Amino acid sequence: MPELPEMETYRRLLAENLVGRKITGVAVNREKSVNMPEPLFAAKLMNRTVTDISRRAKHLLFHLDSDETLLLHLMLGGWMHLGTEQDKPDRSTQVELSFSTFTLYFIGLRLGYLHLLNDEVLRLHLAPLGPEPLSSGFTETFFSGMVKRKKGTLKLQLVDQKWIAGIGNCYSDEICFAAKLLPTRRIDELSPGETGNLYHSIHLVLNDAIRKGGYMENPLFAGDALTGGYNDSCLVYDRGGEQCGRCGGEIVQDEISARKMFYCPGCQL
Repeated sequence: MPELPEMETYRRLLAENLVGRKITGVAVNREKSVNMPEPLFAAKLMNRTVTDISRRAKHLLFHLDSDETLLLHLMLGGWMHLGTEQDKPDRSTQVELSFSTFTLYFIGLRLGYLHLLNDEVLRLHLAPLGPEPLSSGFTETFFSGMVKRKKGTLKLQLVDQKWIAGIGNCYSDEICFAAKLLPTRRIDELSPGETGNLYHSIHLVLNDAIRKGGYMENPLFAGDALTGGYNDSCLVYDRGGEQCGRCGGEIVQDEISARKMFYCPGCQL
């Protein structure tokens, strides 16, 4: 599932190509992917201009000049392609938004969705989400206070979207590895020093992943050399049975509450 770095990469690349452009065509091939009947959805979007694209947690927000917003959540298996009919992947699309000379194709939205919402409904939808870990207000002091008020397993707390927004399975494991903490540790038992290491590891891992374009396998458009650049940078995630690059031990693959988990028992304590 795309996490904060993947959605931030999409946001930056799509903003460069779509902001200020008018929607000239709408196709809904799977009505369950949108939140209203296809004719109404298409009518509301036709000739609307994208004024901005923002991100909240794992959501992407396409702001329109109608004062409504398209809220995208790709969920598991969802991705996008920006291009023409000639260069689009040979995959079924659930929604297509055309911008005169090219189209934004939404692919794999079997669990994901693209909903058109007004400001009030959008605010209610996003209200349960926790703070953004890369925002200016997410200071080490603020984070230490969050940790003091929380109990439970470190891995499960990091992926709790109501506690911190945007971190999922991949980056929670990478963050724990960077902080040299086992993902099975109790968060309420971390020392102040360990809490500080965890905070800095969140910033280190997420910023590195954003800089390298996240781990999405498919480029957003032909010639996109950024998306997926983090694929070879994961140090533990999906590396079960491999040798740890830090201590030489064997990386373990396990599960916790039906979630995959990867860590090195040799150098994570």
